[in-house]
Amino acid sequence: MNYGDLVKIAGTMPCFDLALLTQAFEDRRDAIRVQLSRWMTQGKVVGLRRGMYTLPETYRRVPLDPAELANALYRPSYLSGLWALGHYDLIPERVVQFTSVTPRVPRRFENPYGVFDYRNIKQDGFFGFQSVGVGARKFLIAQPEKALLDHWHLTAGEWTPERLEEMRYQHVEQIDADRLRRHSQRFRSPRLDRAVQRWLQMTSDAGQGTVAL
Repeated sequence: MNYGDLVKIAGTMPCFDLALLTQAFEDRRDAIRVQLSRWMTQGKVVGLRRGMYTLPETYRRVPLDPAELANALYRPSYLSGLWALGHYDLIPERVVQFTSVTPRVPRRFENPYGVFDYRNIKQDGFFGFQSVGVGARKFLIAQPEKALLDHWHLTAGEWTPERLEEMRYQHVEQIDADRLRRHSQRFRSPRLDRAVQRWLQMTSDAGQGTVAL
């Protein structure tokens, strides 16, 4: 495997993995891994996590979207929690860490494109996400209602009215109250149901309103 051949194969991909290269080249798996390590040292290959890589922009002919990368690094997963709340502008803060949920064991990866944190959720809770983006550049993200629920569910402690107020939620008109309740019921969690009722009461009292309140 020489670098020119690698660029021909991987230059049209946002990222690639070791399994792809073992199928594309006749070299032994260990030899490919050693060569990739050398190219990483030379700056010709960028490591994303063990077994997954991308080419520098000089040699890559397609963009690499960190949100799309978040889906690819650890499957199955979808973006949720604080990152999704920031994406929907439901909170005022800019969230730089990519938070995802997965039915697999929790993982965390750091690479030049960001910090990618994967939180575990039971298989029954792996729902309520959608594909967004433009053209071929799409990624999976929780619906706004599910992003709220995932954050409340995965963050320890009671979501009191005071704690909810501290989040400084905004643009809540995009939340469908009926969908929020239906999604919450699937968790079968009294703590989450209480959070939903308090949040709906809080937004109603503030005069901000939600869809179908």
